[in-house]
Amino acid sequence: MLIVAVAWIYVVVLMAFTEPTVVAGIMTFLLYCVLPLGILFYLTGSGRRKRARAARAAAERPPEA
Repeated sequence: MLIVAVAWIYVVVLMAFTEPTVVAGIMTFLLYCVLPLGILFYLTGSGRRKRARAARAAAERPPEA
């Protein structure tokens, strides 16, 4: 999935360079790249966060005899 994200960043950077103004290029990059990829990485990382939280809780729990 990382290669797809890198390819998308490349495409959006090229789109941003073709915008007529700098502000339009920055907005294109933010709205087509940063925002969607941030949401995507947040959603796909939820399982990782849940496993890390469970591992932390297990490490804090006293060992059973």
